[in-house]
Amino acid sequence: MKRLLITFTILFSLGWSQNSIVSQFSSTFADAAEKVNPSIVTIMVNKTVKQERFHNGNPFEELLPREFFGQEFQTRALGSGVIVDKDNGYILTNNHVVENMDEIIVKLIDKREYDAEIVGSDPKSDLAVIKIQTNDLEAIKLGDSDKLRVGEWVLAIGSPFNENLSHSVTAGIVSALGRSNIMSNDNYEDFIQTDAAINPGNSGGALVNLNGELIGINAAIATGGYERSNRGVGFAIPINMVKKVMNDLINEGRVIRSWLGVYIQDLDDATARAMELDTRDGALIGDVVKNSPAEKAGIEIGDIITSFDSKNITGSSHLKNVVSSSTPGKRYTVELLRDGKKKKYYITLEELPENPRALTKMDKEYESDLGFMVEDVNSSLRREYNLERDIEGVVVSKIDRRSKAYYSGLRPGDVIIRVGRKNVDNVEVFYDLLDKESRGNTILFLVKRGDVSRFLTLEM
Repeated sequence: MKRLLITFTILFSLGWSQNSIVSQFSSTFADAAEKVNPSIVTIMVNKTVKQERFHNGNPFEELLPREFFGQEFQTRALGSGVIVDKDNGYILTNNHVVENMDEIIVKLIDKREYDAEIVGSDPKSDLAVIKIQTNDLEAIKLGDSDKLRVGEWVLAIGSPFNENLSHSVTAGIVSALGRSNIMSNDNYEDFIQTDAAINPGNSGGALVNLNGELIGINAAIATGGYERSNRGVGFAIPINMVKKVMNDLINEGRVIRSWLGVYIQDLDDATARAMELDTRDGALIGDVVKNSPAEKAGIEIGDIITSFDSKNITGSSHLKNVVSSSTPGKRYTVELLRDGKKKKYYITLEELPENPRALTKMDKEYESDLGFMVEDVNSSLRREYNLERDIEGVVVSKIDRRSKAYYSGLRPGDVIIRVGRKNVDNVEVFYDLLDKESRGNTILFLVKRGDVSRFLTLEM
């Protein structure tokens, strides 16, 4: 606002009238809208649904005629999209606009209509790329959402409520950046928040700056209640996140994401004070998945990641988005706080498994069967159990006192250095040897406690 007032003051001093300034300001909005409108499309989708019976015991079911059930109904919905490649006919939109639809029709600003096919979709970012076969398209110019500032003017363009309101233009400002946990904790979210009116039907439409550059894909609204209308809080996916997803969907047919292998949380004030920290930025490590890139690099529970690839990490969602958009197989620098001291690690990321939670579940199943949990030797465990620096094996970190392992003599701090006749180097090898070296239901461990090693036999 201060800069705007200074600009107005300068223009007044140059002899501009108030009407001239307002006219010029208005023209900036109109020029931007005029520039991008041909690249905005209306998306009409159809789906055939079959009326199924209600849950058993529903008394209202008996009031309906029998022929009501099994009938097929045609449902229609509406969304928006943005042409990003005029030669190949690629259009960006939201995944929730086109997901599981039987028919997708794209309507251009000149009222031409075309059937569209899905090139690729990604529910985790709520993005999809669809394609139409035609010439004479006009693609939008992609901007740089990293350069956005809170308070900057933006325009939202789409088809709210029905196709008769297509190419509606609303104006507002960037209200906030980096919003997350808006739609789902499991999604990849880094929303631009805006007060430009976004309504049902605007989903998949464009958020543009006053240069006519696409800086976001409109995705969600927050009404503060059960109403579906706008209340001045809308969210758009930043174009720099969109670019990566879009390119992967077009070139690979799926989104390739990297994986760190940690469970993370934000640092709230109470946690920061308890840990005697001066900052509330960063991502706190609550758990490290076994044999993950994080574990291999030496990251431990309780570490606070403050920087990844020279990017200062503001919170857990920020780290999640930065890591996921990085390249699998590439080595990155991670800076963290451990016990109040700064440390630097180098980590080689891996591609995100299809179900990373299953890896933790698998370990938990093993632990349930065995009655104890093992971890790779790390500095924290060395300190806790006074282990030798050059010791090899896996450390028993937890044990169920009701388990056979406990009655066999195994205790926390014991180091399992051999399973059967094979040496143990890490947790992955340990679990692998459990399957290969067990005879019937009996497993032989070589365990070291202090300066003494001895064999233990455990019945599964």
